[in-house]
Amino acid sequence: MENKLKKSLIAYLFILPAMIFLVIFVFYPIVASIPLAFYDYSVVGQSKFVGLANFSRAIHDHEFWVSVENSILFVGVVPPLQLLSILLAIFVNRKIKGISFFRVLYYIPVVTSMVAVSITWGWIFDPHGLLNTFMIEHGIFSKPISFLNDPRFALLSLMFITMWQGLGYYMMIYLAGLQSIPKELEESAYVDGATRTQTLYKITIPLLKPYIWLCTFMSILSAVRVFDVVYVLTNGGPGDATMVTSVYQFQKAFTDFNFGYASAIGLLVAILTTALSILVFIYGGRKGGMSYY
Repeated sequence: MENKLKKSLIAYLFILPAMIFLVIFVFYPIVASIPLAFYDYSVVGQSKFVGLANFSRAIHDHEFWVSVENSILFVGVVPPLQLLSILLAIFVNRKIKGISFFRVLYYIPVVTSMVAVSITWGWIFDPHGLLNTFMIEHGIFSKPISFLNDPRFALLSLMFITMWQGLGYYMMIYLAGLQSIPKELEESAYVDGATRTQTLYKITIPLLKPYIWLCTFMSILSAVRVFDVVYVLTNGGPGDATMVTSVYQFQKAFTDFNFGYASAIGLLVAILTTALSILVFIYGGRKGGMSYY
């Protein structure tokens, strides 16, 4: 009993530094921002309690709803991201020479700073950048396209960048799922005359459902709260074509110094995200085998 208590104490001591960091920089700011949403907060002057006025303002704020719409559109990156991640995981799950190198190669964008990634892609998408130069030289484009300054392409370009960076992360989760599937099931299917495609759809994908729903849930949350790539490359522009809720909240807080209104926006988005998460978990538990998680 004493030995077990000692092991538990050692485990908690290892966890303690991370918990202190989370309490100071994550949990405390979240809790402290909730009452702030009910105030007309002033950094230097007198803060005034305004009740639900900030929430009423958000409900009637056209820019806020545009940012919500763009955040929802950003969720459109989830289906192609998950599909490509599964295909990539199936590819790197094969036993071929040098496959470990490709696994590392595909995962490098995940551990690379998103700011650095955004700046690099900003150069690629520039009107005089690598992509436009290549397309014009091969006769695909007749003139340069300003991907990040054209409302038709700006949001799609940002979605592509986030999808490119997230591929390796979800690939590793699906790879773990694929390696947990008993090989005997696939071998039995081959013996019974099933093709590789039939085995994939009838055995592999159904057994991956818990992983699919878990990754879908995480990628939806990431898409809704996307910030860095938008802030670095477009800051919500051109116009409000790429204005998402996190950037809009940031601008209200640190550009307009309207901290109370920014907190109200954050609380509303948190409520919407929580409701969406509950729906995903309920549906995933019934249809996708997420009840284990």
